[in-house]
Amino acid sequence: MARTKEFDPDTALRAALELFWRRGYEATSMADLVTHLGIGRASLYATFGSKHELYLRALDRYGQNEDPRLTRELSAPGPVLPAVRALVRRFADESTAEATRARGCLVTNTAVELGPHDRDAARRVERSWDTLETLLHSALVRARAQGELPEGRDPLALARMLLVLLQGLRVVGKACADPTRARDAAEQALALLD
Repeated sequence: MARTKEFDPDTALRAALELFWRRGYEATSMADLVTHLGIGRASLYATFGSKHELYLRALDRYGQNEDPRLTRELSAPGPVLPAVRALVRRFADESTAEATRARGCLVTNTAVELGPHDRDAARRVERSWDTLETLLHSALVRARAQGELPEGRDPLALARMLLVLLQGLRVVGKACADPTRARDAAEQALALLD
């Protein structure tokens, strides 16, 4: 007769996500996961497979829980550019805020740590970035249609520039607590929307 699981896989996955987010993939060992999750090594392997498979599942879970404010703010009726500006400024502030800068963004962390040599992780990063780019692009198309953005501005190119800026803010924030660097960069990028 098969034994029943003595742990909740969903709770364990959330705990693994938190540990990977805090420490990174390479710095988190299987022993760390066993200790942090309170699950035996055999049960961990039987439920989630390898450490890499567990990481990818945690990254998928993170993607499912991405900030719902993004969609809500960028698709709200009315003027669009104030929402875009607020989003960029929020990323700049969060990137250097003491409470959030150490962990950063799991997607950005994955891009930097695993992206160059892990195709599965890179695909998940790209999927997340595609989502953000699409939200920004749609918002900027609406802004141009509403007369907020000059006709000569390319909404897709601007969305891509903002995506790169937002991810760059996350990277810079990990190593630099000086908020002026992030804020100055954000304001210069936002000037391109005028």
